[in-house]
Amino acid sequence: TVDESELLTVPDGWKEPAFTREDNPKGLLEESSFATLFPKYREAYLKECWPLVQKALGEHYVNAALDLIEGSMTVTTTKKTFDPYAIIRARDLIKLLARSVPFEQAVRILQDDVACDIIKIGSLVRKRETFIKRRARLLGPKGSTLKALELLTNCYIMVQGNTVSALGPFSGLKEVRKVVLDTMKNIHPIYNIKTLMIKRELAKDPELRTQSWERFLPKFKRKNLKKRKEPKKKNTKKEYTPFPPPQPESQIDKELASGEYFLKERQKKRKQMEEIKAKQADAVKRRQEERNKAFIPPKEKPVVKKKASTEKKIDIEAIKEKVKNAKKKKLGALPEEEVKLKMAADEKKKKKK
Repeated sequence: TVDESELLTVPDGWKEPAFTREDNPKGLLEESSFATLFPKYREAYLKECWPLVQKALGEHYVNAALDLIEGSMTVTTTKKTFDPYAIIRARDLIKLLARSVPFEQAVRILQDDVACDIIKIGSLVRKRETFIKRRARLLGPKGSTLKALELLTNCYIMVQGNTVSALGPFSGLKEVRKVVLDTMKNIHPIYNIKTLMIKRELAKDPELRTQSWERFLPKFKRKNLKKRKEPKKKNTKKEYTPFPPPQPESQIDKELASGEYFLKERQKKRKQMEEIKAKQADAVKRRQEERNKAFIPPKEKPVVKKKASTEKKIDIEAIKEKVKNAKKKKLGALPEEEVKLKMAADEKKKKKK
């Protein structure tokens, strides 16, 4: 009797046996072919590495043709092709090459345990500016976020234009697709990277294989964005009234109200001249005040009398003594005490001799 859980789990280090000619000795009945277009900027690189592509596909008996005029790559099966899945792998290879994946990485698709996934992200975000920001968030500063994702999923990831090309094991591709789609939905990739790191550590423990990992995984809550700041000046709408606004008074109405209408022409002109002279007088007065400001003296600070400092008595005799001693000394001469000690040392040496 064998436990069912053991039958369901794949043993460590198990690999599916390789597909050989003995499995399909008669080959394929029909010829299959796939073609894909490539951008103009990839032409020089493809032209350079095409012999290597032909050599890699030739091992699986698949022909490859490069059309530089149309800008397309074509792969076709031959009579010697025995692996029916080889043409699918060849199709994925030319797709990856067209999406700017280097040949050294793209050729890994021909291995049995490697698959690829091309994720289209161009139509997931409406605004172009938002799309560019979220795509840059997937890369991270100096590509650090993408590198961390590659290490955790064991996949090669290439962000190019409106697509993300991933190459690696099936389990890793599933995680990459989830992270990429979440990033485009405005969920930062660091949250998914933290979850992947925890899962990686939990997978090392054989006891936790059959248990649920929900209690170990972090739960991130969405935070609502702050409300928009209210403007200082609010434009309040006036209450609707069915009646039209009152008609503004005309110049004649104003003159009638003030009584100017009944004045004679001479009186009107005299009144206007008086108003003009009054304005001129005000202007002259203001101008004179501004000019006089320069002649107004500034306010001086009150003088604070300092307390007379107690002068110390200078000892003149002591200073004279110091000057005399300094004159006796020669420049660079040793002090008297050192001279006496030197002389005593010299006498001792002479006695010893």
